Amino acid sequence: MQINRKHLYSGKIVDLIVDTIEVKGKQYIREVVRHPGGVVILAQLEDGRIPFVRQLRYPMDKVLLELPAGKLDPGEEPEVSARRELEEETGLRAEFLEHIFSFYPTPGFCDEFLHLYYTNRVQETSTNLEQDEDIVVEFYRLEEAIDMSLRGEIIDAKTLLALFWLYWKKLRGAEQ
Repeated sequence: MQINRKHLYSGKIVDLIVDTIEVKGKQYIREVVRHPGGVVILAQLEDGRIPFVRQLRYPMDKVLLELPAGKLDPGEEPEVSARRELEEETGLRAEFLEHIFSFYPTPGFCDEFLHLYYTNRVQETSTNLEQDEDIVVEFYRLEEAIDMSLRGEIIDAKTLLALFWLYWKKLRGAEQ
């Protein structure tokens, strides 16, 4: 049960809340990051290659290889966001998107809810990066990306989840 709430910060992307709660008669502090939610897009070209984005992730001070992704704009439907983010970051327009599942990537302290989409039909357009984005688009086949993941070269959770979902899907298809 919540006893008290302090709203400490409102930023461009997140809000920081500190709640005092009661659990089994004792009071505890919970720090919560409020996030608008986002999308991640796993696209495959006709030849099987998957577009990835390589970019600096400031909180880790590391350049990470990830699938295209982004946050939801206020009132924006996840599929609309997925279409926009894929095209902005990779210059690929999805002819269709399949919603695979949605998930909480970090439920211990953040309410971010991500929606995973898949497509294997895209058209080439052009990128439209935001001013603060410095992204390099790279293409890898699923098997290469799985190997890179197992070697620790891909360490982004949403990307790992999406890749291993596709790998599982392909294995199941081979069994049937």
